[in-house]
Amino acid sequence: MSTYKAVVILLLAAVAWAGVGTLLQQAPATAATAKNPLEHDETARRAGAKLYARDCAPCHGKGREGVGKGPSLQRPEVYRAAPGALFWVLRNGSAHRDMPSFAHLPELQRWQIIEFLRNPGEVKRVR
Repeated sequence: MSTYKAVVILLLAAVAWAGVGTLLQQAPATAATAKNPLEHDETARRAGAKLYARDCAPCHGKGREGVGKGPSLQRPEVYRAAPGALFWVLRNGSAHRDMPSFAHLPELQRWQIIEFLRNPGEVKRVR
């Protein structure tokens, strides 16, 4: 086998292993249509901050800055994401990316976390 072919095979394997895009980009289009029933609910946002601190901060950091294996969530991609796409990520996780599923949380608690995540001003209040 030529060196060129070996490099191409290795590159294709690396791309397949790494997955395609972010978890948000992997959410099916149908997931993005789901609406957060708690949108603009201040009580839900505060509850989501507490849930985030308990369940998400160990990997994503208290201020969403990313810690170790957890990527930063201080990005417009997260703030502007469709609530349904975020819900899909929380429900499904990704074993390949060490993102656990949070399907064990009641649905309303997942929506509370999403309400918190979509509001970047909340970061200062959690610290």
